[in-house]
Amino acid sequence: MRASSRLLCFALALLVPGAAAAQDYPSRDYPRQDIRLVCAFPAGGGADVLVRHFAEKLRPIVNRTVIVENKAGAGGNIATEYVARAKPDGYTIYVHAGSAVAANQSLFKKPPVDVLRDIRVAATINRQPFMLVVDARSPYKTVADLTAAMRQKGDKASYATSAPTGRIMGELYKTAMDLKAVEVNYRTASDSLNEMMSGRIDYGMHEPVFALAQAREGRFRILAVGTGKRLDALPDQPTMTEVGIPMDLTVWWAAMVPAATPKPIVDKINAWFVQMVSSEETKTFLNNFGGDPNISTPEQAQALFERDVKAWGDYVRLARIEPM
Repeated sequence: MRASSRLLCFALALLVPGAAAAQDYPSRDYPRQDIRLVCAFPAGGGADVLVRHFAEKLRPIVNRTVIVENKAGAGGNIATEYVARAKPDGYTIYVHAGSAVAANQSLFKKPPVDVLRDIRVAATINRQPFMLVVDARSPYKTVADLTAAMRQKGDKASYATSAPTGRIMGELYKTAMDLKAVEVNYRTASDSLNEMMSGRIDYGMHEPVFALAQAREGRFRILAVGTGKRLDALPDQPTMTEVGIPMDLTVWWAAMVPAATPKPIVDKINAWFVQMVSSEETKTFLNNFGGDPNISTPEQAQALFERDVKAWGDYVRLARIEPM
């Protein structure tokens, strides 16, 4: 390349924010910088299992160390703020439910960050349901059975939640069926297990990794899912809408980065996740936890995120949830 051409390329790179850094992402310099996948829940839970799956699959693709950082608390807000404040260089990637990040904008009076301003979605991962579950030893075989019993119990009925989607699903169910059940919010879904098994808690609105694991062990019975339509991964599970409680609380997971991350880096992260989600091994992994693979471009993913910020705000108001 002639000297004049090299100078022109260098000048063009300087004119495009982040272009020079993006061309060398991830950096080939030594020592190589670790990539960190941020998880909004503690180690060992369903969310952590999903994040660690992608950390394991990402390591050979990027040929470097990929570390999982658990930033639990405040319904995911601690992790969201941590990522929003991180350096926008592609080395901090938030693997979490984009739908939950969107919902928190309305579930909290003072969210720590404006996610539409501070967070950017690089790639989508899956679509999955929250689940209405009961103790497998209970007499409730259908949502109608549970509803009839909870009406009789009045405000002595109770249910478990541990995530924003579960809170909204619980309130929509109560509102639609005119129930007075009391919500008991747990730090993690696992924390509710003993009280559900002892009968102190009547039912739960839980994420599928935890709910399916307990169902397979014979502890839970799944009565319905909160998605608008049945998922390929769970074709036999009825939706809440089918049983007369309209809702479409489809949870979708994503890889998110600080909003100022240069587009070439966002595009590269998208390509990595498309590669991983497209693999048969990951498809099986997601199906086993009740999810369907969901692949999109960064532009499609960001548009979905923006729609969900509004949609979940509408759900919070419809469910008459007072922001925390």
